[in-house]
Amino acid sequence: MGKVYLVGAGPGDLELLTLKALKLIKSADVIIYDRLINPEILTFAKLECEFVYVGKKEGYHTLEQEKINELLHEYAYKNDVVVRLKGGDPFVFGRGGEEMLFLIEHGIEVEVVPGVSSAIGVPTSVGVPLTFRGASSSFAVITGHEDPNKKESSINWDCLKGIDTLVFLMGVSRRREIAQKLLEIGRNPDEPIAFIERGTTSEEKVLFSTLKELSENPIDVKPPALMLVGNVLKIAKKIKELNNY
Repeated sequence: MGKVYLVGAGPGDLELLTLKALKLIKSADVIIYDRLINPEILTFAKLECEFVYVGKKEGYHTLEQEKINELLHEYAYKNDVVVRLKGGDPFVFGRGGEEMLFLIEHGIEVEVVPGVSSAIGVPTSVGVPLTFRGASSSFAVITGHEDPNKKESSINWDCLKGIDTLVFLMGVSRRREIAQKLLEIGRNPDEPIAFIERGTTSEEKVLFSTLKELSENPIDVKPPALMLVGNVLKIAKKIKELNNY
């Protein structure tokens, strides 16, 4: 019986992969990987390594989560080093906690290797400080894509009124509804928002708007993209202007 490593692959830029992640990828017997990882990462694996794709996107799952759990269990019995490679960080909306719990309950040894989460790495890569003295002393990371089978949202929307900077992951398809909900709880209609498409990659793109504009006429955004809300975006615009001067 082998060991499963839940490994964060970072937000996309190959050079943001950690040294520990790279070491494990090079030694892996099997790599079970997600859709949003940089495919170049797989080139570091040894020739005899087996690759298993289990990527998900909205409306289509190669495998359901329960099947992925069982697959990890199965491969751990047959191999010494099983790397479960996830975009960003395994424990930030990556369902890594569910996989770890399942494997431990079934007697499989598990180790988590942190990765650079897109929630932090992507804003930083384009010069958006999530905290800034006088402008933001708090930030929150929120899912933009809850389980569609739930009758009610599990997000405490009222609490978000008092948080300076909001980061929504997987919220492109619901961007208008998110903006409307934030206006309902009392956020400023003129508060700036930004979408960062394919952050940290060569295809990175930043789009700016306001909550009011987004609630009325959503700008064209293509996933994967991260949504930011907050006055730190004014600082980011100033940084961008000075850099381009």
